[in-house]
Amino acid sequence: MDTEGNALSGNKEQVTNHNPLAVFSGGAVIGILGGLIGLGGAEFRLPLLIGAFRFAALEAVILNKAMSLVVVASALPFRAATVPFSSVFGRYDILITLLSGSLAGAWLGAGWAIRLRSQRLYRVIAILLIGIAAVLLFGHGLRDGSAPLFHGWLLTCVGVVAGIGIGIVAALLGVAGGELLIPTIMLLFGADLKLAGSIALAVSLPTMITGFARYSRDSSFAVIRTQWKFITIMAVGSLVGSYLGGHLLGIVPTPVLLPLLALILVISAIKVWRHK
Repeated sequence: MDTEGNALSGNKEQVTNHNPLAVFSGGAVIGILGGLIGLGGAEFRLPLLIGAFRFAALEAVILNKAMSLVVVASALPFRAATVPFSSVFGRYDILITLLSGSLAGAWLGAGWAIRLRSQRLYRVIAILLIGIAAVLLFGHGLRDGSAPLFHGWLLTCVGVVAGIGIGIVAALLGVAGGELLIPTIMLLFGADLKLAGSIALAVSLPTMITGFARYSRDSSFAVIRTQWKFITIMAVGSLVGSYLGGHLLGIVPTPVLLPLLALILVISAIKVWRHK
């Protein structure tokens, strides 16, 4: 932990000042990438925080979590016009099942991230980014109206276990977890894509708050205070980018878009793995 603390304190001296235009532009690009596939883009933001803006692994995860909270908190009411809250909370069975696992997973995942040495956390992040790339390639071909895979107590048990895994991944990467939640909700519970997207946001918000609360108990959480301007500018850029990406949806064919985004994640994972 001493080695980690020294690395973080040394890193803070390097990242106190960033070009606001570069920060906003980076956030906007990430938002556009996420908007093109209906996600917040946090899985693309994390490598940017580590590579381009030179934050240490744990600091980058915490910053990513803070900005993901802003994006998700904004996205949920925006979607209410298409998918009303009554429809979302009408599926309380899905919400309760997934949250039963994801809240515990988020607490555990954040605790592990705090205890990991920086270099090992880089490796964990790289592996998870490759996993997200695989989900982008193979998890977005689902069709609406599929029947639930399981029923009764078996569905509940599988849902809780899936929630734990998603909570852990979301905490370790500082993401909302929508790229994992949406296909899980569609496959396990048979929800259509639009409803699954809103339910995913409703599950993500308390899950991220739980992980955030766990991170707040570590000294590295001070990056929120020292980098609040950075967070604000990039979060605004991400929101603008998400809006633009949503309107660009459909311009780039999905068979081209998803492999391209997956390739970006794989390249980012390689760079994060090699990061020192």
